[in-house]
Amino acid sequence: MNITFLGGTGTVTGSKYLVSVDGGNTEFLVDCGLYQGYKWLRERNWEAPLYDYRRLKGIVLTHAHLDHSGYIPRLYQLGYRGPVFCHPATADLCSILLPDAGHIQEEDAHYYQRHQLGKHAHPQPLYTGNTAEQCLTLFETVGFDQPFEIGSATIHLQPAGHILGAGSAIVSADGKRVGFSGDVGRPDDIIMHPPRPLPELDLLLLESTYGDRRHPQIDHKARLAEIVNATVSRGGVLLIPSFAVGRAQTLQYLLLGLMREEKIPKLPIFLDSPMAIDASEIYARYPDQHRLSSEHCTFMCRGIQYTRSVDQSKALENIQYPHIIIAGSGMATGGRILHHMKRLLPDHHTTILFAGYQAGGTRGARMLAGSQSVKIHGEYVPCKAQVEVLEGLSAHADYVELGDWLRQSDLKDGTSIQLVHGEPDASDCLRLYLQDNTPFKVRVARYREILRLE
Repeated sequence: MNITFLGGTGTVTGSKYLVSVDGGNTEFLVDCGLYQGYKWLRERNWEAPLYDYRRLKGIVLTHAHLDHSGYIPRLYQLGYRGPVFCHPATADLCSILLPDAGHIQEEDAHYYQRHQLGKHAHPQPLYTGNTAEQCLTLFETVGFDQPFEIGSATIHLQPAGHILGAGSAIVSADGKRVGFSGDVGRPDDIIMHPPRPLPELDLLLLESTYGDRRHPQIDHKARLAEIVNATVSRGGVLLIPSFAVGRAQTLQYLLLGLMREEKIPKLPIFLDSPMAIDASEIYARYPDQHRLSSEHCTFMCRGIQYTRSVDQSKALENIQYPHIIIAGSGMATGGRILHHMKRLLPDHHTTILFAGYQAGGTRGARMLAGSQSVKIHGEYVPCKAQVEVLEGLSAHADYVELGDWLRQSDLKDGTSIQLVHGEPDASDCLRLYLQDNTPFKVRVARYREILRLE
């Protein structure tokens, strides 16, 4: 078995691993993610694939987030017509995430052309919403622990927490068993169940997003109440960039709970993301995967004002009293959040609250680093807003939680671990921690490296 690292190395985006078994007769991808963040990374999305996609016998998705699934429409556009295997919840989420990503790219391209921004006279989207809709016909769903085959390889998914449908992929072929962790959830997540420990493996590809930090042990509700009340006292708007799947639902749950407990005023909360609206409704379909009761799901969905249309989103400009807007994307890389930021960031009454990981090169990362302006649609917008962060809400396990998860698993002493899906500092810090605190052989994977399992 050979594994080629085609993404998710030196970065938390673009996860993509080419698996070759049976002497090269069977090739398939585990994850097929979009690069985000730095421009030099995003440019990889436009390059020709570093593999022959016509030889692929399938794609295995660990979960629906775009850094793991967002390149599938591009492959479809190039001609790929093989199956995409994933959990049913992942398929449901991809049915909203992928078309939305295509529509956003189309809207951005039209905006740049209309306002003559950027270097290209006729900017084009990487793929369209229609292409993303079409690629969904390739999806074949498999439940957790339901084995399926790609050529001579036998594969199954097991629960990884993180978000609905997220799984670790366990691949058995050529006498070896390899685990692809995907994104690993936390043991005490507000909404999701903890990840299941791993079986015995010859090799594990392990994410390292939070490999250099611990999640703070804070009272999330108290901290969120403090931020909301401070914004209201200034008469401002609380603007929250949010990932549509997972983070938006957690924020809804926390904010509505604070209002019910009278810890914050009863403010209008607008979920300005058709994708997040649909994702919230999907949670009710999979009660076995999360901690929320049906009552909680109903409460979460009914207490929010949904703004699906562009006109409804624009109408928020007319509100002259404190309110809360939750909009995508979580790293402020695209979507409706950018239009709200252009309007609200120059106002010192505004609070912008980041509640998730901000990859290097994103607007969110720059703002948290103290940037006095942010470039949106080709223009620099001054940032006079109060910039806050709500730490500890991440759906990724930190380095101690990852170490605990590995120790709970059936991994033997000396099991090989390749660290992926992390910024360089995070990956190397996790390598040192695991090297000093576990019996496993750990190294950091390199981009385009080919790992041969004999």
